[in-house]
Amino acid sequence: MPDYRRHRVPGGTYFFTINLLDRRADLLTRHIDALRAAVRRTRDERPFHIDAWVVLPDHMHCVITLPPGDVDYSNRIKAIKIRFVRAVAPQERRSAVRIAKGERGIWQRRFWEHTLRDEADYARHIDYVHYNPVKHGHATTMAQWPHSTFHRWVRRGAYPTDWGGNGSEDMAGGERGP
Repeated sequence: MPDYRRHRVPGGTYFFTINLLDRRADLLTRHIDALRAAVRRTRDERPFHIDAWVVLPDHMHCVITLPPGDVDYSNRIKAIKIRFVRAVAPQERRSAVRIAKGERGIWQRRFWEHTLRDEADYARHIDYVHYNPVKHGHATTMAQWPHSTFHRWVRRGAYPTDWGGNGSEDMAGGERGP
């Protein structure tokens, strides 16, 4: 059995990639209200600060900061995934293994996580989160993509409205911080 070791920093800031099992599906954007409700309810029970978040049809990226002394990001991600699954009607194909374990076939079992080390690492990951819809061809500019905290960052003056468009990967923006 694999030994997944996670780096945990109390009150740390973390980057996540969370994927659907079927990378051709569009469940996350099709059921965006259910996903938002799952995140909201989880934050109510287990607080965390959303630094950046983007939802694409088949995966999402986020940067979150935990409360001082808290290291339990795994159960937060798990709670979001479970709440979303419960809100979506079962229509997906499931393997015999998932059926035997009583699992739905919506999410990949694991998620990718990275503990942010410093301000430069933070800025790179915030930019990565926000540029993702353009990178994957879902939008030509970030301003066109509705499922992102990019718009909040623009209102705060951290990015110009046209940032990340026209094939430009110039990630220069203003001050970015929680």
